[in-house]
Amino acid sequence: MNGLHLIAELHDCKCAPHLLRSVDALRELCLAICSAPGLTPVGQVFHQFGSNTEPAGATGAVILAESHLAVHTWPEMNAVTLDLYVCNFSQDNSIAARSACARLVAAFVPGRVEQREIVRGSCSN
Repeated sequence: MNGLHLIAELHDCKCAPHLLRSVDALRELCLAICSAPGLTPVGQVFHQFGSNTEPAGATGAVILAESHLAVHTWPEMNAVTLDLYVCNFSQDNSIAARSACARLVAAFVPGRVEQREIVRGSCSN
């Protein structure tokens, strides 16, 4: 279970409003960003909150061969949360994960970012 877990809260996002409101825009962004650094999408689930005429936030999960990405948007707060975990069992995917996370953060143009990295699976006594 050796891996890297990246968590970010994005505040005061100044991206195009449809990126926070449209499940289709969120899906397109997440899949493009995961594929670019060498991560491998193998499944996805995305959900639109609100309605077609009055969309609210969107949430999505991309299942990766390396683990997962989850993204949640709150357009009423101009906020986003990101959760990207990669397994480093057969190879080190940390660089690809950090690259994907940085590109996602940049896409939402946040005014403030709270970000953490958690190394998983290493035992410290």
